Amino acid sequence: MTDRGRSAEHYFAELPTSEAKLGLVRTRLRGKPFEFLTASSVFSKKRVDLGTRLLIEAMVLPETGYVLDVGCGYGAVGIAAAASNSRLRVIMTDVNMRAVRLARKNIEINKVNNAEVRYGYFYEPIPELTFNCVLSNPPVSAGMETVKAIVRGAPRVMASKATFQMVIRSKIGGKTLPSVFNEAFGNSSILARESGYRVLMAEKQ
Repeated sequence: MTDRGRSAEHYFAELPTSEAKLGLVRTRLRGKPFEFLTASSVFSKKRVDLGTRLLIEAMVLPETGYVLDVGCGYGAVGIAAAASNSRLRVIMTDVNMRAVRLARKNIEINKVNNAEVRYGYFYEPIPELTFNCVLSNPPVSAGMETVKAIVRGAPRVMASKATFQMVIRSKIGGKTLPSVFNEAFGNSSILARESGYRVLMAEKQ
């Protein structure tokens, strides 16, 4: 297996085989306190990483409607979005079953009642829904083609005027992803930029 393959297995594997070593992250996001149960084989188990934090603090959420967190991990982005506005309905998806279980537990821990987690690849678990906002901190270790697939697949689950927001390392996708956004949406912009990360945004026309 290649190095990239081993890395991807850490948090992009459907059923991680490593022992689940649990942890607890306490933090503040968008001015509110949160606690997240984490575990090995799930991305950024010791803290809310800088890219995730940038996306959470910068994300532009609709006043009402449906929000999708693609590749939710233990749920920080989706739970923060749900806690920001009780009128939103937040759906989170992940292919890592350990992450799905953690995200479900974290919804309970943070007493969020307008969010749910579904297991499966990207958009497969939500064929019946249309979203007003799609958020993603993508599994970069799975390869850029996977990241591009998340971008290209988003429009078909989005309502008109819905936004797609993705955080990426500036050195990894900062130059290549805007063109993918433009192909998929016809537009792209930089919503935020900090600490080597940037949040890219597009609107469905």
